[in-house]
Amino acid sequence: MQHLSSIEEAPSTPVWLTIGVFDGVHLGHQTILRRLVEGAKRDSASSLVITFHPHPAVVLGKIDQPRYLTSPQERARLLGESGVDLVITLPFTLQMASLSAEEFMQWLSSRFKIRQLLAGADFALGRGREGNLSRLREIGQQVGFGLQVIDPVTLEGERISSSLIRDHLQKGEVRQASRLLGRYYRITGKVIHGDGRGKQLGFPTANLKFWEEQLLPAGGVYATWAWVAHRRYPSVTNLGFRPTFDQHSLQPHLETHLLNFQQNLYDQTIELEFVQHLRSEIRFASVDALIEQVNKDKKTAEEVLAHAP
Repeated sequence: MQHLSSIEEAPSTPVWLTIGVFDGVHLGHQTILRRLVEGAKRDSASSLVITFHPHPAVVLGKIDQPRYLTSPQERARLLGESGVDLVITLPFTLQMASLSAEEFMQWLSSRFKIRQLLAGADFALGRGREGNLSRLREIGQQVGFGLQVIDPVTLEGERISSSLIRDHLQKGEVRQASRLLGRYYRITGKVIHGDGRGKQLGFPTANLKFWEEQLLPAGGVYATWAWVAHRRYPSVTNLGFRPTFDQHSLQPHLETHLLNFQQNLYDQTIELEFVQHLRSEIRFASVDALIEQVNKDKKTAEEVLAHAP
């Protein structure tokens, strides 16, 4: 899979195309991607995903503080794992937002021979979202591409969407979010030096510096898988403000304790997969009470992960 940042860098080739932000690359997105990849292969064409960063709603002033399910790099990686040949992450700008649907599609057609455009049932593009499905069919007839509409994907009666996944995560419902994603929700971070308090208390933790625009689940303690150098380790993770020791922190901390792990992790990258919420973050009356609860959390996490799908 190639990941580019402009259409000028891309090879001029026949393509099957889909366009969107694809934040999270959830099960609904994966249905479109599967159709895209299979169709392109049958047609001896390349499968192409055009995505954007930042989110158009940010550039248009509809969102002040974006919180993404996936970084552009992780999104491209997930798209590639779906079998897509080429991902182009375009910088979304006000100039791009001013283009009509026809201007945007003509621009893409100047580089690629678009054979099919795949879109969800509520898809629209162009200035003011005027390029709805009806308009895109007209443009396709002019430019020379077909339009395939993919029905919404539901799970237990709910339509799968990035917004629904965000709602679950903000409530700490990581299991529900994982079911909609088709995988565990993941946060990647570099291990940095903390205050060393965990080690003093007998359970050393890796403090992670993570992408500031990543959506964090609700604060609390979680059973997690920690990936280090392509190996997976059971872990228990605390996300929050550590109220027992720091009552004035304004920024959330993400720290994880890898079970039965003794190696030095400083400056390494850890990918955390959130499996299950164990409890909310609370302030303890004493250090001994905290230690007692952490030992309970470790046992609970071990049990959860031993039976995790």
